[in-house]
Amino acid sequence: MKKIAVVLAGNGFKDGAEITEAVSTLIGLSQLGVDYKAFAPDLDVTSTDHISGDEGEKRNVLIESSRITRGQIEPLSALDPNDFDGVVFPGGFGAALHLCDFAKSGHKCTVLKEAESAIKSFYEQSKPIAAFCIAPALVARVLGEHAVEVTIGNDKETASEIEKTGAQHVECAVDDFVTDRMNKVITSPAYMYEEKPHLVFTGITKALKEFVEMA
Repeated sequence: MKKIAVVLAGNGFKDGAEITEAVSTLIGLSQLGVDYKAFAPDLDVTSTDHISGDEGEKRNVLIESSRITRGQIEPLSALDPNDFDGVVFPGGFGAALHLCDFAKSGHKCTVLKEAESAIKSFYEQSKPIAAFCIAPALVARVLGEHAVEVTIGNDKETASEIEKTGAQHVECAVDDFVTDRMNKVITSPAYMYEEKPHLVFTGITKALKEFVEMA
């Protein structure tokens, strides 16, 4: 049975993993008959009130992510790419705040050491990498030197920042995906569009089918 690592960045689209995208990923992988394990960085961060948008209390990314996975999760530092056939990064603003700081620094962003190490290791082992919503920006920052092709939909400003990393951006509909076969990177825009959840689910599950076949 193929084993897939899933990297989350909290719980909630404004400061963590986008929940629909994360759950769509877990359901999609389950439907495809693979074994998966979730990981998240063990970081204390300032949360965001999802109603008011105001800053909230300090929360731990690992503990928040565990809400989505029913407590079945390990620190990102424990992820060993040798044990898995591929890795998936669901989106949500946490990917651009905690896995890297793309939300603040754009193409010059700094990537969390554990996330950068994982992406590079999966890439060097020729194992596929999937990323959804804003998470492709993280992959672009790490693998831009390889001219990796990714999509975040059709947001021109974000696409421009991604291309400054050396990566290539491809426009894509919410219910579709982009595959860079040379670099084994599969991306889908998901909630980069203000769309209905079933369309987000469709795009992610299509991408995951390609991803698992490639693994």
